Amino acid sequence: MADLDVTTMSDLTREAALAMDVADPLAAFVDEFDLPAGVIYLNGNSLGPAPKEALAKVRTAAQDEWRTGLITSWNKAGWFELPYRLGDRVARLVGAAPGEVTVSDGTSINLFRVVCAALSLRPDRKVIVMEGSNFPTDNYVVQGLCETLGRGHTIRFAEKDELEAAITDDVACVVLTEVHYKTAHILDMAGITAKAHAVGALAVWDLCHSAGAMPVDLNGCEADFAVGCTYKYLNGGPGSPAFQFVAARHREGLKQPLTGWWGHEAPFAFDRDYAPAAGIGRMLTGTQPILSLSAAEAGLDLAERAGPERARAKSRALGELFQDLLAGRLKDTGFAMGSPADRAERGGHIALEHDHGYPFMKALISRGVIGDFRAPTTMRFGFSPLYLRYVDVWDAVEILRDIVESEAWRAPEFAAVDAVT
Repeated sequence: MADLDVTTMSDLTREAALAMDVADPLAAFVDEFDLPAGVIYLNGNSLGPAPKEALAKVRTAAQDEWRTGLITSWNKAGWFELPYRLGDRVARLVGAAPGEVTVSDGTSINLFRVVCAALSLRPDRKVIVMEGSNFPTDNYVVQGLCETLGRGHTIRFAEKDELEAAITDDVACVVLTEVHYKTAHILDMAGITAKAHAVGALAVWDLCHSAGAMPVDLNGCEADFAVGCTYKYLNGGPGSPAFQFVAARHREGLKQPLTGWWGHEAPFAFDRDYAPAAGIGRMLTGTQPILSLSAAEAGLDLAERAGPERARAKSRALGELFQDLLAGRLKDTGFAMGSPADRAERGGHIALEHDHGYPFMKALISRGVIGDFRAPTTMRFGFSPLYLRYVDVWDAVEILRDIVESEAWRAPEFAAVDAVT
């Protein structure tokens, strides 16, 4: 962890922050979200807020397509094509080609599928490399997969600076998250993928904290597989469907374990035996959640219009302002950076460490500043570029400063641990 270092923006006034908002090329996007009054939402790295158009799309899908159209909407409203249509939209955000991505199911299910598919392409290798400190569900899924397959696969856990040495010629695939869920450090997708390929292994990437927050170039990095969610920076709604990417060179002949009727070459022929669909369709399994898919499309539209480069530039600037204001107002108060100090080396959020991080976060939330907490000491603040303003960051730091100086965080109600942190 690094101390808070004072830099050039630490003395920025609130009026100057308002002026930055006036000059912001993405400023108009805030009006496209249905945000509650009096809330500064710094948790889009966990769950994005509701786009107004998403709420409208859900109403249309429910009231018109489902209530009125009933089963005819599979054809008339294009329900059956949603995983493919939305997949092609995600592809444009993550550097993939049309027909390489579907939006379907959840991240964990998709990860199970693509890792199984990767292992099927390297049947004589038994080692999977993962970053052990990253979001646990990836570890849990692959651990369960190894146990279920029963073919002697093992996981070799390595941290960021150990990964290159861990990727040796006994590795079947590396399964890594580009942006770390807690610290926000960014892994070198191109370099690690090249290292994996050099020893004959495949690269599987989790883009949950990348997609919508920063440019991603799957094909430029020659990635083999990827998964990601739509409910964080893509603002698709709680539990909205995830996506899966399979490089075109791997699709034909690919085996995945969850073979279902949506992945059949002729799903409405109702054949007894499975025959995989051509292309990315073979990665689908069962009937998809149409209302959630409808909501997710609105968030994808916003992300496309903003563009990954502009989104990344503003996200970095918001994070840098937060970092600098903290350094100027909260130095020597026990806070430390848990993220890389260099904004180029971190994703769209910042981890701030404090021994009393949990009551500090609850005190902030009580004042309308919503971030989240990750045990044991991490306060996470997300800098989603489409609905956050520079003045929001200024106000959030001022509220935190007041909580520190008034010792409001010591109130007993802020020590009580909620079920969801």
